[in-house]
Amino acid sequence: MRGAPTRNNPYGDDKVIDACSIFGIMDLTGRCFSGDKAIAAIACMHERGNGLGGGFAIYGCYPDFADWYALHVMYMEYGVREDVEGYIGGHFQLHLAEPIPTRHVDSISDPPQLWRYFVSTAEHPTPGETADDYVVQQVMRINTRFHSAFVFSSGRNMGVFKGVGYPEELAEFYCLDEYRGYIWTAHGRFPTNTPGWWGGAHPFSILDWTVVHNGEISSYGTNRRYLESFGYHCTMETDTEVVAYATDLLVRRHKLPVEVAASVLSAPLWSEIDRDDSARGTLLRTLRQVYPSLLLNGPFTVIIAHTGEMIGLTDRIRLRPLTAARHGPVIYLSSEESAIRLVDPELDEVWTPLGGEPVIARLLAPGQERLLRQAPVDRLGAGPR
Repeated sequence: MRGAPTRNNPYGDDKVIDACSIFGIMDLTGRCFSGDKAIAAIACMHERGNGLGGGFAIYGCYPDFADWYALHVMYMEYGVREDVEGYIGGHFQLHLAEPIPTRHVDSISDPPQLWRYFVSTAEHPTPGETADDYVVQQVMRINTRFHSAFVFSSGRNMGVFKGVGYPEELAEFYCLDEYRGYIWTAHGRFPTNTPGWWGGAHPFSILDWTVVHNGEISSYGTNRRYLESFGYHCTMETDTEVVAYATDLLVRRHKLPVEVAASVLSAPLWSEIDRDDSARGTLLRTLRQVYPSLLLNGPFTVIIAHTGEMIGLTDRIRLRPLTAARHGPVIYLSSEESAIRLVDPELDEVWTPLGGEPVIARLLAPGQERLLRQAPVDRLGAGPR
């Protein structure tokens, strides 16, 4: 792991593959709120983790820097920060560099240096290259060229805060009580096949895409090799990283709707596709033929978020749990219904999404609040598709 200190699974060869906890909360009106509910909900599922990883993604948390990319960087060894900062200054317009605020927590030991840089892009050297393309390219270069330095968040007006510890401990460590956002996702990790270390904790991120995951991606090798052909480099030493990059490739670069991208990642069985003679069957057949290397095999539930949207998705036979709920304009996704009811006992709706069918929550346009009273949840984009 290029010199990064690791903290291995103390259970040795005895894998505990049914653990990990995920939680997401979004206000469809865009109202920013504290993380109290997200922190309490993920702490409710404490027994699903073992303190080897946890973290949060927050959207809308940097309103004063909304037009700038926020690069969160962890330095696993001393002496590398100066070189990385020189690279950032030479490839971006740097507006602000500062340590990420933290406070002492007894249970959090040996944290890396954690810094954030608010940057914008200069003239793009390649014709037709977007600012997002340029940022992805530079993130990949930093993560592969610099020893023990990792960019673990790189979106605008959002941030990832993660590390080794239980999520409620990391919330205290990162001073998350001082942040507000309109989407919060959270994760409590129980590493199974990969080390427990700061970079390997969830969420995983590229630009404003973030992923928290419960399960095991057995197709990681195939997924990784395919993504590398498009310039993505997996450096965080865990299977979930491919989900973030695959989503960025499908939706941002290949312009697929989220609903269609979900059918690539969690495709129906061939037997189901072959029985479908409709246009939908033709589309599913085409996706399987064009993107066979991005199919995610193995049991999984993921919550994928980006600016203005939160998506829940399980594997096609639903081997990992996911519960969805709504209270007015607030949408919840969770590994356990109990975590949702702990923080919001007055729910309007609770449902179990079908395997492979995404739950998609999107910001409402101004004036659409009336739809919350007039339309069922799925018409809002927050129900099974």
